[in-house]
Amino acid sequence: MADSDEIERLRQHALDRLQVVDSPEERAYDDITRLAADVCGTPMALISLSDHERQWFKSRVGLQVQELPRENSFCSHVLRTPQEVMVIEDTAKDDRFAKHPLVTGSPHIRFYAGAPLLTSDGFSMGAICVVDTVPRQLDANQLQTLQFMAQQVMIMLESRLPPEARPANAPN
Repeated sequence: MADSDEIERLRQHALDRLQVVDSPEERAYDDITRLAADVCGTPMALISLSDHERQWFKSRVGLQVQELPRENSFCSHVLRTPQEVMVIEDTAKDDRFAKHPLVTGSPHIRFYAGAPLLTSDGFSMGAICVVDTVPRQLDANQLQTLQFMAQQVMIMLESRLPPEARPANAPN
């Protein structure tokens, strides 16, 4: 996401509008996260939301932490390119991540794929991502399924809003 897009996203309070950060666990989101890990064959999967300071996990499989500082966020890179799934097949071979503390230390991330969570008015809120401790690839079907799951997460989030708070093109 370009810096101007990030400033506009924060100015519009797009994430605040969803009223989901720091909310309790919910089975529907946990089911999607488990499904993402199963479909992609990874030990970790997350529904991650990013504000200006942190990355917060609405749901997580295989990772115990609830949030991370934004500067340690793989998801912040997905925010910069919200039109596509970001895939890093081997983090140790990627200059952006080879020295990252989550690569060099616990949980020793070696693979990451994140599909952007986009509001119906086009703001990127975070990602649904799958993570592994070994390098890997996803096939086209797995990537497409991850994108479909991201769309479902956003439909679920936006459907919780009262009608007057929904973007004009949000699903009913």
